[in-house]
Formats: sequence, C-alpha cells, structure tokens
Amino acid sequence: MNTALKHWREAATVILAAGLRHAQSADSLKTGLEKATHIAHKSAFDYQVLLLKRSENSGFMPNAYVFPGGLVDASDFSSDWQEVFQSFTKAPYYGIGVAKQPPETRPPIFATDRAQLGSPIPGDVAFRICAVRETFEESGVLLAVPKHEESGIRVRTEDARDSDTQPTLTTLSGLWDRDVLSKWRSLVIGNSANFIKMCKELQCLPNIWALHEWGNWLTPIGMHGKQRRYDTAFYICCLHDTPHTLHDEKEIVHFKWSSPSEVLQSYKSKEIWIASPQFYELGRMRWFPALRDLHLFAWQRSLDGCEQWLPILLVAPDCFASILPGDALYPEKVDPSGRSGGVMKTEKSLEELQRDSANMHRIVDVDNPSKDHSKL
Repeated sequence: MNTALKHWREAATVILAAGLRHAQSADSLKTGLEKATHIAHKSAFDYQVLLLKRSENSGFMPNAYVFPGGLVDASDFSSDWQEVFQSFTKAPYYGIGVAKQPPETRPPIFATDRAQLGSPIPGDVAFRICAVRETFEESGVLLAVPKHEESGIRVRTEDARDSDTQPTLTTLSGLWDRDVLSKWRSLVIGNSANFIKMCKELQCLPNIWALHEWGNWLTPIGMHGKQRRYDTAFYICCLHDTPHTLHDEKEIVHFKWSSPSEVLQSYKSKEIWIASPQFYELGRMRWFPALRDLHLFAWQRSLDGCEQWLPILLVAPDCFASILPGDALYPEKVDPSGRSGGVMKTEKSLEELQRDSANMHRIVDVDNPSKDHSKL
C-alpha cells in the first residue's frame, strides 16, 4: 500500500454489469402510465448493474447505494500472490495490458512504483485483487478463474486496442459449492489474508483480466468538518448472466440489480440515494443499452488510461454542485494534497451559473443545496 498518502486512503471498486437471465414476462407488459414509465427505463437495457446499500450505522455514506468495493489491504500486495499468478508473472502487469497514457499524466494510484514501497505486486494488479476480494465479501459474487482454465485466459501483453475483435463476456465458474464459498467468505471477511489461502486451496485465480480500468475518483473536502477520504480506482466488469448474490448483513444490508436508467430514475424520485461518482458513471453507461457494446467500449478504452478527478464543491443560493475538471468554474490550480480549496461559494443563481459558463462538466443538485454531498 502507498503509506505516503496522508489525506486519502486507497480503495478499489468494480461496476458489475450483468446480462438478464430471463426475458420480461407478459405480466410486466401491463398497461398503466406508472408501469409503462418503469418498463421504459428497464427494457431499454439488456443488462443490470449491481448496487449495494450501506448500513445506516456505516461511518461512510450511511444508507447510500454503492458499487462493490472497499479499502485496499496489505494482503492485496502480498508476495504470496506470485505463486497464485505464477503463469503470468513474466507478462507485463500479469497480462492485463499496459496503458498508453504518459506516466506524467497517469493518476498516482496507478503510476506509483509499488516495488519502491516494498511490494513485488504491480499496483494495478493489487487494486484488481482488492476489487475482486471486496466484491466477494460484500455480495458473495466470486470473480475467479479455476486454475485448470488459466490457459484460456486472454492476456493483453501489447499496447493495442484489439479493436478488430469482440471480447467475450465473463462467465462465472460454477465449480464450487455454495456452502464451500460461504465458509470461505466468512473467513475472508474475518481476515483479508484468507483470500490468498482460499485461492490456493480452491485452485483458482482472481479474474483480474475481466476488470477494465474505468476511472479514478478522489473524495473532496467536506462542508461539515472532517470525513473519510478515499483515492479509489474504478473498474468495470461485464458478466454474461446475473449471478447469485448475497449481502453480508453487516456493512451491506440490501442489494439490487437494476438498469442504469432505473437507478437514476429511483434517485430522481428520492427512492434511493447515490453519491456523485455512482450518479456520474451510471449516466455514462446510459449511452450503452446493449451489454456487448458496453463491454467492447470498456475493453477498447481501458488501455487509454484515465484522469484523476477531484470534485470541487460549489454552494450557491439555490443549488449545490460538484465541479469536475474541464468545467469553466474548475480552479486552474488545485491543492494536490486535497487539504484546502475544496469548497467554493457564490451568490449567483443556478440560472446565472448555467448562462455564464462556456464549458460545463458538473453535477448539479437543486433539491437540497445544504446537504453534505461531499461523501463520495
């Protein structure tokens, strides 16, 4: 782990998109305006996204619906993983591909040389291990490849888009009994280091190749005192079918599989609450109603790299906004440590702000501008 970080803790999350297991039933086609509106949001997509509801007692984003993920553990960088990934250690980044992004523009979470921090595991590999582990802990979904199938893993050893091929959607192995997975899940929740032991005993590898780099979000400074702050690597994984899912009944109290449009509609109608990164990323996914198109896009762009985004909070009399890089209001200089300069205030109205901005890249909330939306 990067022990040099003082203000952020490193984390990883994965957006799980899965194909629908069953076609819509005739019952779902009943008429009625409310029903028809619901169907319109759902039927446009042939896949759903997994969201997990955090406990009301959680110290970070209580009651929020989030993507699976969590803090990186020292065990994610353990040299013991070299034995698990023995067949891939000679390939650059274990075959997940080398980003073409120049090192000077690469987010530190990916660009930091982990060998200098004492770990032989590349950072981008460790963060994917973390995302797979946390997904297993929080939802019971195990993104793993049986050892005897490792020869079929499609590695990316060259700096190429592979634009002439259609990548295959990820299929989960049904090799392990649910009782066996339940036992190991409890052990991993109790001690993250048990994830390595599980992979060795079950003869499997975390499917780091199924995860495609998607983004990097930093938690902004809060408006109401201190709060936990994270430097989070975002990945996306496209599954052929919706898997059996459970919640851990501790940090996570509920789960739901919904289309991106459904989630955004539920947020708009105040049925659920999601933070800015979830809102933004689900909005991006609305451009891809077909799972295979989403997967191809994620596969192709993953080697382009991504930007590090630190939202700047803007408080106006009639709205609240997260200002993102590229917006006309985004400061030219931002404190890279994140210790200061995270909140801006203005007396301009929303109408004035929209009218006076040539370039806009922002998330605006007009319902409750006094709410602390900084908990990303």
